[in-house]
Amino acid sequence: MVTLMIQGTTSDAGKTTVVAALCRWLARQGVSVAPFKPQNMALNSAVTIDGGEIGRSTALQALACGLEPHSDMNPVLLKPQSDCGAQVILRGQVHGNMDALDYHAYKAEAMVAVMAAWRALSQRYDVIIAEGAGSPAEINLRANDIANMGFAEAADCPVLLVGDIDRGGVFAQLVGTLELLSASEQNRTKGFIINRFRGDIALLEPGLDWLTERTGKPVIGVLPYLHGLIVDSEDSIGTSGTSGTSEAGALNVIVPVLPRISNHNDFDPLRLHSGVNLQFIGPDQPIPAADLIILPGSKSTRTDMAFLHAQGWTQAIQKHLRYGGKVFGICGGFQMLGERVNDPDGLEGSSGKTECLGLLAMTTTMVAGKQLKNVRGTLAMPDPHSEQSEVVFSGYEMHNGVSEGAALARPLGQMNGHNEGAVSADGQVAGTYVHGIFDEPGACEALLQWAGLDHSGVAVDYQQHRLAQLDRLADQVEQHLDTDWLRDILGL
Repeated sequence: MVTLMIQGTTSDAGKTTVVAALCRWLARQGVSVAPFKPQNMALNSAVTIDGGEIGRSTALQALACGLEPHSDMNPVLLKPQSDCGAQVILRGQVHGNMDALDYHAYKAEAMVAVMAAWRALSQRYDVIIAEGAGSPAEINLRANDIANMGFAEAADCPVLLVGDIDRGGVFAQLVGTLELLSASEQNRTKGFIINRFRGDIALLEPGLDWLTERTGKPVIGVLPYLHGLIVDSEDSIGTSGTSGTSEAGALNVIVPVLPRISNHNDFDPLRLHSGVNLQFIGPDQPIPAADLIILPGSKSTRTDMAFLHAQGWTQAIQKHLRYGGKVFGICGGFQMLGERVNDPDGLEGSSGKTECLGLLAMTTTMVAGKQLKNVRGTLAMPDPHSEQSEVVFSGYEMHNGVSEGAALARPLGQMNGHNEGAVSADGQVAGTYVHGIFDEPGACEALLQWAGLDHSGVAVDYQQHRLAQLDRLADQVEQHLDTDWLRDILGL
């Protein structure tokens, strides 16, 4: 078994996509490969085959390998609940809530889980492509590090360092990061990858030669900037708040960006839909006129509900409904559509209760024991463009709340003979606990027709889109990286 670790000079340097690209490139050659991320901090997560929870980006990398995601692939997941505290997930299961200082002291114990998960993967796969987090040169976080060089040293694996040239200063990023590492960490850093390059490579080559001469380490390749690349992100919504089409007749969809928004990958299929104009609305921005407002998932429903009130977005939603618009909620957003959320044990923060929008006759209570399951069902609404009376949806549930009330007697759909979600009596408001509800094209089209799409759009099969994007990434490895060098270091 061989492990190769990809670390970056900064957050968002491209570690996730480089790991996904390498995993896909290896899997296409028939190599037994798996991804591994020792520690991740993200509110985008996925349900694993063993009933756990890992970062969404690692689940994408598992797909690149042709694998079902497993808890061993991301043994430590931190889900922020405040600016100084997070829920700690160990090997897929909730360990508890910790503030930053407590977790910093706990990392030596977390390392035990990290190494156990890595050894378990090592017994099942021939190659592991590991991903770091942030930068290995964060001086204040180097003590008891488990995310970057701390793991690489413990696993005794080689490291490739990725820098993002699109931000500028890539040579300073790479050389500066290397200079801040210990001698042993510098030695295990075997080379560099430059990511997101635009322009004529001939203009860059003098810099590449200088970098190799300055550090004694090769540049394994320069990956181009890929326009239109949409894959499951680790946590960031992205630099653009608007996506989709601005053509006449497009369905205008608004998503308020809550402080603890989770699993915003739910909206990627809408970003790709030819009949949808999707806008993410951030703090202190007014909610513009729209056809559909979607309240997203939340890691802290009561706190985000208070934020919704404080922003004046509650009144905007009421006005939107008076003008005939539709409102949809997913998971935490679904809970906000009800009358109240109770958290007697303080599972998502301080104990107490919060009044919600009152658009659905239901109350949610937070209870210990997170629901984690992949699901499949049928929508109550038919697909107007299909002869089939049932529309299939799939996705996953990931929540602590249990909802009760009369609204649930008018379900959005059925799963294994049980009601799922709710639709208001006037048909203007609906919600679901299912993340990924738009991934199946039939379900996406049916929900958009409910929301007011007045012409036949072309919904994307998002799973097939993921696979196509992963193949696109793997093609970049073949075209732009030194594959002989990679095969040699991996022992292939």
